Amino acid sequence: MRMRLPALLALLLTAWHTAGMAQNQPASFVSTSSELVVLPVVVSNKQGGFVADLPQQRFVVYDNGRRQEIALFSNEDTPVTVGLVIDTSGSMKAKLPEVVVAAGTFKRRSNPQDELFTVAFNDSVRPPPVSDETFESELRSLVAQGRTALYDGLSASLERMTLATRPRKALIVVSDGGDNASRSTLEQILMKARRSNVTIYTVGLFDPDDPDRNPKVLKSLAESTGGARFLPRSPSELVAACERIARELRSGYTIGYPPPDRDGVFHRTRVEVAPERGEKLQVRTRPGYFAANSVKQP
Repeated sequence: MRMRLPALLALLLTAWHTAGMAQNQPASFVSTSSELVVLPVVVSNKQGGFVADLPQQRFVVYDNGRRQEIALFSNEDTPVTVGLVIDTSGSMKAKLPEVVVAAGTFKRRSNPQDELFTVAFNDSVRPPPVSDETFESELRSLVAQGRTALYDGLSASLERMTLATRPRKALIVVSDGGDNASRSTLEQILMKARRSNVTIYTVGLFDPDDPDRNPKVLKSLAESTGGARFLPRSPSELVAACERIARELRSGYTIGYPPPDRDGVFHRTRVEVAPERGEKLQVRTRPGYFAANSVKQP
C-alpha cells in the first residue's frame, strides 16, 4: 500500500475517532465528501480476472472531467460493511433455500472482519438488526410469502448503512427486480444510494415466465452505484455469483482525493489505468458523488 503522509494522518485520526481507540476494532476511515472523495475501484483483465497489484502511478482520476491528485491509495483487503437484501415474497419460495446456501458461501469467502447484516422484504420490511451477530440465524428464519416491496427494502438497507462501522459499504440485492408493494420509488432509491456512497450488487433470480421480473431495474441499481448485476440460471451459478462478489470486495483498490468543489451538486468521476505492453484492462468505480456544501463563516 502506498499512502501520502497527509492522507495517512487523516486516516489515522478518523479511525481513532470512529473506533474510540478500542483495541478490538479494525482500523477504518470515513468516506465523506467534506474530507476526501473515496472511490472503491475494481480492475479486471480481458479474461475477467481481478488485477490487484497495480501501483498508484498507473491510476488517473477525473472529477467532472478534471484530473485530480490522488491523496489516498490502497490495495489492501479492507473490511466492508455488507447488507444482504433478500426478496422473501411468494415468488421466491422455491429459490429461498438456494439463496441461504449462497449467502453462507459469501460469508465464508468474505474478510473475517467484515460487518454483515440481512434485510428481508415482502409486503413489508423486516427491520435490519443493529448487530451482525445474528446474520446466520436471520437467514435460517426467512419465509417466502406475500408481495414484493423491493424499493422499501432498499430504503431500509441504506438507512442501516448509516450505522456502518467499516470503511467501505456494499449491498447485495437478491430479487427478481419487480416491485408491487413499495411506498418508495426507484428514482428515490437511486438518489438515496448515490448520496450514501454504497455500492450495490444485484442478483436476479426469476423464471422466464415470471411476470414480475425486471432485470432492467437490477441493472440500473448496479450501474448507478459502481456495482455489478448477475443473472444466475442455476444454484451453482448463484453460488458462483456470491463468490465473485466476495472476491471483488477483497481484491479492489481504494482511491481518495480532496474534493475540488464544495458546491452541493453531483460530480461525475472516472478512473483510468495507464496501459502497458498492449494489455486491456477494465476499470469500474462509482460514477459519481454529491459534493458537500461550503459552510460560510458568520
